[in-house]
Amino acid sequence: MSGLSEIARAAGVSISTVSRVLNRRAGVNEETRQRVLSVLAEMPYTPRGLGALQRTGVIGLLVPELSNPVFPAFAEALETRAARLGYSSLLCNTRSGAPMGEEEYVRMLLARGVEGMVFVSPEITNVEVPLGQAPRPSYYAKLVADGVHMVFLNGATPALDVPDVTVDEQLAGYMATKHLIELGHERIGFVSGPARSLPSRLKRAGWAAALEENHLPAGSEYVAHGPFSPEGGGLAVAQLLDTVTPTAVICSSDHMALGVMREAHQRGISIPGDLSVVGFDDIPLAAYSSPTLTTLAQPIEEMAAAAIDELVLRLDPDRRRQGTDNYTRVFRPRLVARESSAPPK
Repeated sequence: MSGLSEIARAAGVSISTVSRVLNRRAGVNEETRQRVLSVLAEMPYTPRGLGALQRTGVIGLLVPELSNPVFPAFAEALETRAARLGYSSLLCNTRSGAPMGEEEYVRMLLARGVEGMVFVSPEITNVEVPLGQAPRPSYYAKLVADGVHMVFLNGATPALDVPDVTVDEQLAGYMATKHLIELGHERIGFVSGPARSLPSRLKRAGWAAALEENHLPAGSEYVAHGPFSPEGGGLAVAQLLDTVTPTAVICSSDHMALGVMREAHQRGISIPGDLSVVGFDDIPLAAYSSPTLTTLAQPIEEMAAAAIDELVLRLDPDRRRQGTDNYTRVFRPRLVARESSAPPK
């Protein structure tokens, strides 16, 4: 990444102004900020600045949002593991609609000399492509070509030579559905995240596989999409309750499941008496909701440790992996059966 002086010269501003823009500090008008960001967008990714000249001991952590409790949990686990290995962390929230997107944050991190980055659920996992096909690598391919060290966490992309640590989303969908089938449910809906989301599509594949092997309905009418939020879960389950009236649903996330439970309560639907609900993530609130939420747990601390360990290994010039081996480690989800799932009436 070009140094601050090069960015300042190209944008016609002072180095201190560039620094304020990169650190999102006050004192820079919007026109100047956009001019600096425009210069950043046109410059190469290659880390030619401080990070390439010396070991800074700093890594970047990019998460898609902080309102969903699972992402702060990943951020904390990543930061803790990095600190134990002697690295400081810079956390970036790349939520949709934010003033700076994922790619802008990447440029900012490189300009500040980070040695590497961990992407949690990177944007490339939200590109809508047919399941089984690889999305277009986009700017990530340029990062790889420029030698930027990075690891994806829950962002497997076969088209890229990027190390990936992931939970088996398809198995999670299968396990959640199998749990409900074993309880005796036959009409099982899927409260899905956005249709373009790869994790949601993988869970749907597992949901469908479990239903089909038990000769149960798995048509599109049993699937409703919504944002990864309680509001999204409420809207999606409302659609299912108004049409196919399932006796149970699995959800793309615990956050969505909480919205499902609220919508059911407002309709006078008993959980689990009238509707069983299974989430995904095992956020802390899952154990304290009423009723407590059955869910599929991700081993967050173990996954975070694996991601940081792999990144640090690639940062160490004496131990760095050679060649183009694409490291992937897949973790198995764990069913946590609680009060929100039970046999149907």
